[in-house]
Amino acid sequence: MDYNDISANPLVAFPDMPPGQFLLGILSAFDNRFQAVADGFFKEITWKQFFAIICLRVLEEPPTINELSEIMGSSHQNVKQILLKLEKKGFIEIFPDEKDRRKQRIRISKKGQKFCDSHDPESIRLMGQLFSGISDAEFETAIGVIGKMEKNLKEMQNTEN
Repeated sequence: MDYNDISANPLVAFPDMPPGQFLLGILSAFDNRFQAVADGFFKEITWKQFFAIICLRVLEEPPTINELSEIMGSSHQNVKQILLKLEKKGFIEIFPDEKDRRKQRIRISKKGQKFCDSHDPESIRLMGQLFSGISDAEFETAIGVIGKMEKNLKEMQNTEN
């Protein structure tokens, strides 16, 4: 759906909405729709659980819960709940840090890695379908805009604290 399709929706009045507000709205709506589709793709786990696994896969070292929370952009409590469910299903392992036993670190288990390996081809196909027709330049623009929004959001958080 593009801007013209969305703004032509008779149920919503968009006439003078600033583009930034419109972008934030469509990002939120997209996130909801994407989560519904992704939750249907994985039978064993939710999209948010899989996103936690994706984040674990791209890290050099097993993170702490706080480090993973920062990367996922979610609260410590929400990430902890996601991790406990993944641990219960056998997809991850939570273990004490070797240097500081008060810290807990997270890694993907053998079962979790096997799950990823078996779903990677279909995930790649679906991502290709999702990103069909989007040029590298369009990706760079979108990433740049969201990166600036993220920077501004962090500044807003810092002024609140």
